[in-house]
Amino acid sequence: MATSPPHPSYPSGPAAGAPLAGPGTAGSLRHAHWWQRAWVRYGALSTLLAISGLVILALVREETGTEGFLVGLGLAVLPVPLLIAAFRWLDRVEPGPWRNLLFCFAWGACAAALIAIVANSFATRWIATATADPSSADTLGATVIAPVVEESAKAAAVLLVFLFRRRDFTGIVDGVVIAGVTATGFAFTENILYLGTAFGTDQLTGGTGIASVTAATFFVRIVMSPFAHPLFTVLSGIGFGIAALSADRRPLLRVAFPLGGLLLAMGMHAMWNGSSAFGEYGFFAVYAAFMVPIFGLLTWLVIWTRQRELKTVRAELPAYAAAGWLTPAEPYALGSMRARRIARQYARRHVGKAAAREVARYEAYATSLAFLRHRARRGRAGPDFAVREGELLGELWRRREVARPALDHAARITAPPVPVTAPPWPMYGVYGYGPQPTPYPAYNPYRS
Repeated sequence: MATSPPHPSYPSGPAAGAPLAGPGTAGSLRHAHWWQRAWVRYGALSTLLAISGLVILALVREETGTEGFLVGLGLAVLPVPLLIAAFRWLDRVEPGPWRNLLFCFAWGACAAALIAIVANSFATRWIATATADPSSADTLGATVIAPVVEESAKAAAVLLVFLFRRRDFTGIVDGVVIAGVTATGFAFTENILYLGTAFGTDQLTGGTGIASVTAATFFVRIVMSPFAHPLFTVLSGIGFGIAALSADRRPLLRVAFPLGGLLLAMGMHAMWNGSSAFGEYGFFAVYAAFMVPIFGLLTWLVIWTRQRELKTVRAELPAYAAAGWLTPAEPYALGSMRARRIARQYARRHVGKAAAREVARYEAYATSLAFLRHRARRGRAGPDFAVREGELLGELWRRREVARPALDHAARITAPPVPVTAPPWPMYGVYGYGPQPTPYPAYNPYRS
């Protein structure tokens, strides 16, 4: 029976290797109150989201009518798969669990949308009554009340994941993905309402074709600005992501960054909603001058951050390769998105889809391990570092026979050739990327 190779040394840092719990922890867990149990929290949250969904469904259907609701639903769902796929693509270095994304989408589509509809309607009616000026109340509600209420409601989902799923929230990319998926759910429900209402207006006025209100609403909300709500809320997500990277001993910054991101999200949302006040072409001016450049800047930031994450993987995993947990080729292959893809394709082609899924899980666990070690070296891993490291190493060890040959193949295909006059790679040259006479490893299960 194969045995596990030696465990690598723990990185230095105040949190590394700290005991998991004190003497009284086990007893306190056994005697935890009923409301502290995981199934109670999950059940309460699921019930809350289900009730919110039913209420928001009834409100939107009452506002648009059954036919308008169905039309709005059919049109509003179109950008959702594209947006989810885009955020999932950004998260491919260390993919977060689907349950987090499902929660965020459900929160945005149900809870946040319900909060926004109720709070916005109440505030607008109160302002109209207080000022006796309904038109001013609508303008103030759209430019001041709505951004504050909606961005706060969406940011609540990011806060919940940040607090209760801290292990899955490690940096800026996680914040962007969680915030973006939440906002995608919110925009989905809001688009149903707007498109369904527009369809009802066309039924009353006889509008059809390109000149209809429905077509105009579809063009503005679905074609030109499907990323508007995600773009606003991503600013809050970036704030939480920076807070996740901040040291625990600086609590002020961990509060200031999320709050600053939320204020920026509210400000941008208010500018977007108030673009009609800038004249006939105000919408297009704000769109061209602010929305598109900021969208491009945030896209660059996220991609740059993802490249830094890959660099972290390549820098941290050689310690585990030196200890025998990984082969010398794996740190390079796991630090390249192209090599990862080739490894999954190789496993799928030679063994099947199940093997490809195992390779994908291996890549995700190895990335989490690299990030954990990186945080530990900077003193931010937490007291459960040793336990978490052991869990991740165990997951890798169980999948090594399937994943190693695929990653070895990917490293051979993607590694740059080593010049004859150049010394070998500092960490991986012993294995010899590029042209090498070493035969394929004997443990390769893909050989026929």
